[in-house]
Amino acid sequence: MNIWLNFLIDSLAFGATFMYGSTGEIITEKAGHLNLGIPGVMCMGGAGGCLVLNMVAQLNLPGFLVVILGILGSVSLAMLMGLIYSFLTVTLRANQNVTGLALTTFGAGLMKVIMSKLDAAVYLVGPKKLYRWPFAERTDALQCLGVLFFLAVIIALYASYFLFRTKKGLHLRSVGESPATADAVGINVSRYKYAASCIGSGIAGLGGFYYIIDYMASQEAYLSLEIFGWLSIALVIFALWRPHMTIIGSTIFGLLFSCSSYIANISWIDVTMATKPLLKMLPYVFTIAVLIFTSIRNKRENHPPASLGMSYFREER
Repeated sequence: MNIWLNFLIDSLAFGATFMYGSTGEIITEKAGHLNLGIPGVMCMGGAGGCLVLNMVAQLNLPGFLVVILGILGSVSLAMLMGLIYSFLTVTLRANQNVTGLALTTFGAGLMKVIMSKLDAAVYLVGPKKLYRWPFAERTDALQCLGVLFFLAVIIALYASYFLFRTKKGLHLRSVGESPATADAVGINVSRYKYAASCIGSGIAGLGGFYYIIDYMASQEAYLSLEIFGWLSIALVIFALWRPHMTIIGSTIFGLLFSCSSYIANISWIDVTMATKPLLKMLPYVFTIAVLIFTSIRNKRENHPPASLGMSYFREER
């Protein structure tokens, strides 16, 4: 395969990691919650899926069931993180920023403990080919366009449809814009906030699982997972809080983040060890540029939900 086509497909596959994280964060933010714990949630999602695969490896289950159980394990542990976040920020009304940062630290640390106890030869070697269907036998970048990649695209598209084309999506957005108004017309604000945070966390957790078991398929992949959680949060700004836009944004982020490795293989371009870290800054620079551009345009639809990051006190309604 041509090196540039391989680069494009690899960036598309790599971007699915961000697609999961940013789609989950958009759903959470649409309910008015800024969850800075997404890096920790993605870490726990990756650990949860690998833990389940490690547990069922000796049961000789059908391949499709192994795939489903791994996904359920990832989603379950990530949703548990979302439930903890919801309890602290919705029920106890704790500061959302501090709670999110605490969950990131907790999730990243616990993931390292869990993953260090697992055998990569058990949770990785066999299941890897199952998750890479239908291109598992390929040796180029196309092998990473498997089950979890297509699931990421489907979830992003459906999330947009749900938010902007359904009644429940309208209710969720109204909770994020003005919870007092939503409460006044009979919408259960707490229920929507809990649901958005837990479901959003479950989706984000799949990004960590995908990166470990499919894209990297490496025993050490989990060590670099936390950084991609922060990039996923940044991608929310690029996507302008529209889940379907994460498909485009994640591909661009994948291109920018991967370019340092591919550019180094081009003979007529001299890339030194000092230049590579600068090239890896491109996704962040691009995010800042998008933020400046959207701020200059000053359109209401390009801004975050009005109550983002603010706790709701019903007594003050």
